[in-house]
Amino acid sequence: MAGDRAGLLRQAVPAGVIGALAGAALAAHCGRKTAAAGALAGGAALAAADAVARARQRPGQIPALWSRILASGAIAAPAGWLAQRLTGAGSLPVATAAGAAAGALGLRPQKVLLGPAVGAAVGLSARRATGALAAAGAVVTYRAVAAAVFRDPQLSLLAERVRAEDVPFVVPVASQTRYVGTDYVRNLADRLGGRYTPDVADIGIVASLDSLAGPSFDPAAADPLVREFYEHTTRFALDIVPQWRLWVRPGYLLYRTLLARPLGQANVPMSQRAAQHGVRSRIDTISGADGVVSVRGWIRSAADTGEPIYVGIYTTYRHQDRGYVSVGFPLPQMSFTATLEPRARPGGGLVLDSRGETSQSGHYLTYIDPETADLTVAGVLGFAERLDVYVGDDGELRAEHAFAVFGIPFLVLHYRIHRKPGR
Repeated sequence: MAGDRAGLLRQAVPAGVIGALAGAALAAHCGRKTAAAGALAGGAALAAADAVARARQRPGQIPALWSRILASGAIAAPAGWLAQRLTGAGSLPVATAAGAAAGALGLRPQKVLLGPAVGAAVGLSARRATGALAAAGAVVTYRAVAAAVFRDPQLSLLAERVRAEDVPFVVPVASQTRYVGTDYVRNLADRLGGRYTPDVADIGIVASLDSLAGPSFDPAAADPLVREFYEHTTRFALDIVPQWRLWVRPGYLLYRTLLARPLGQANVPMSQRAAQHGVRSRIDTISGADGVVSVRGWIRSAADTGEPIYVGIYTTYRHQDRGYVSVGFPLPQMSFTATLEPRARPGGGLVLDSRGETSQSGHYLTYIDPETADLTVAGVLGFAERLDVYVGDDGELRAEHAFAVFGIPFLVLHYRIHRKPGR
């Protein structure tokens, strides 16, 4: 019981900080003393709300919707205050921008369109509101409307405070800093005490394609070039052409500017023109004392600037009679995992799909407790991806990496894969 109370208190501290910032922002126009009082009231209120929500939270559930809506409004308040302070904008543009940001994070095209509409409505109805109040009101109203209109959840809590071996379908790799970047594997090796080898000359994202054998995929039937790509990935260079759907471009531009670039992770080029500058691909590894590679980090960056595109930790595992590929994308104190089920493609190709025949495949968001290393895992519902690698009619490797959300496609990455000179 004492441990549970300590855990609740520890989790309430970040909520208290967010509430304090929100309270100060909402009361800032009334003077410093009022802003200080607002910070105290806001911190106490949000910390108490978070503690109540978590105390009532049952196993297998995420915190109550009302507490998540309250927290999102608290996050929006200081952002709205700062936007108004820097730009001098009124409540209408601030509320519209806040609603657009909230809608963009909802991913669905319907939510992307709903966000700015609700924000504009809030801004029009509260023209004299401060930027902090306009932004908070827009986000809270949007979240409430979206919850009423879109009933199906986007997250589902699968496991809480479990060990890594209990959830083999996730890759529990987190960043200890706010920036992931291309040096992530080096920093991870320092933490793990393993031997770090950068830019390995001849290695693959999987040790052996045979580890993926199962009812839907026979490695012996794979084209030799497909097998070589997976087992000796660094022998090949990749040219990427992104094809974005128009509806997702505004949301992705916002995400890329506010999150991906500052994070140094999941920063896919926005256009074919940007991709034409080239992609540098390398695999860094971590080995144990026995020399066996335990971590394979596939790192892609812009060839001209070195800006990270993504950092993925590739693993394989077997469950019952099937093999799977799990790719972990480290985030601050968290990881995002794509677990893909292999399937044979006519002509010797290989399809890796997050929508497989079993419950193992899918996408998972994992929080990693920095003290105990326990994992809390949520399934990311509605998100899907499919990677199709095959040999084209011209004898060269091709790949299409398609992404969809709630059945609606939003991005396809087209790859031309060719052997590096001298290989």
